[in-house]
Amino acid sequence: MKILNYKILLKKEPEGGYTVFVPSLPGCITYGETIDESIINAKEAIELYIESLKSHGEDIPTEENILEYTLTVSENA
Repeated sequence: MKILNYKILLKKEPEGGYTVFVPSLPGCITYGETIDESIINAKEAIELYIESLKSHGEDIPTEENILEYTLTVSENA
């Protein structure tokens, strides 16, 4: 079994809880009331996403060749 690592982004929602995005897996989004619940839900969502890709014979995206950088811009840009 190959181990895959995916970056997740948690966005705190105004009404409470966190929306979780998996940038390398388009459309793989979940939600949790707490950070811990959000991470658990993200792991499950990623596993189901990969299972679906496999069952449809599609390639599984990885983050092997992805570089990450944070840009800072002005509000007036």
